[in-house]
Amino acid sequence: MTTPKAATAPYSPAQLGTQILIGWSGSDPGTGRGTAFLLTYSLGDGPDGPEAGERAMRTALERSGLHVGGETLDASDLPNLPVKLLVQAGQAVLTLPHFTAQYTVPQEWLDVARSEGRVHGMFATRPWPAAVPGQPVGEELLRSFVGDPEVIRTSAHCLMPVRSLG
Repeated sequence: MTTPKAATAPYSPAQLGTQILIGWSGSDPGTGRGTAFLLTYSLGDGPDGPEAGERAMRTALERSGLHVGGETLDASDLPNLPVKLLVQAGQAVLTLPHFTAQYTVPQEWLDVARSEGRVHGMFATRPWPAAVPGQPVGEELLRSFVGDPEVIRTSAHCLMPVRSLG
């Protein structure tokens, strides 16, 4: 039995650089239903550069059980998948073995996430240095990144159930 090289490749969490979480809502292109999305990406500012960060992100995601470039996983069907989303008090908290982030979500996102009961997570391996913390990300800039076929192909995708404390 062989193991994919990326899953066993050594990496340092520092190589990932600054990791960011951003959310938006819209229509699912496949179903037309409202969908809440969460995007996780790196700025590519790790000490070994963006290429090493991209390889490290791929390794971290695969070690988390996500499939880069593969099918969209449904975390509801995979209770041992270490990818968890907690939505509470206007915050989305995403936890993976290599990453925990909290994001203040817009009310529209919150309404869609609660109504659908799940969120589509997109975990980009490709760095996105243009979308820095503290600066607004316009709809056009977001659409150009998340709609880029190469970004889609090199990302992991996972439907995550919306969980809360109450």
